[in-house]
Amino acid sequence: MKCTFSELREREVISTRTGARIGFIDDLLIDTETGKILSLIIYGRSRMMGIMGREDDVVISCSDIEKIGSDTVLVSADDDVLCRINKDRRNNLFE
Repeated sequence: MKCTFSELREREVISTRTGARIGFIDDLLIDTETGKILSLIIYGRSRMMGIMGREDDVVISCSDIEKIGSDTVLVSADDDVLCRINKDRRNNLFE
């Protein structure tokens, strides 16, 4: 199956271990030297309509992806295993 990034962004990410809804894919981390996708990034939810900032972003390694379906992405990661990064540190990913 092939899909575009805009189609991938419409898919919800769900943990197969806990059944928890993690969120929708917002961004990708790509290795520019090899052209491979390394991780999926889900931006943290806004708190108090954005007034209180955002929660930490969630980074899911591509090795944790079990299945990409037509409307969901299933990942085999517990909530405590998921890498959560602060939005201020997001810029360090691209250095």
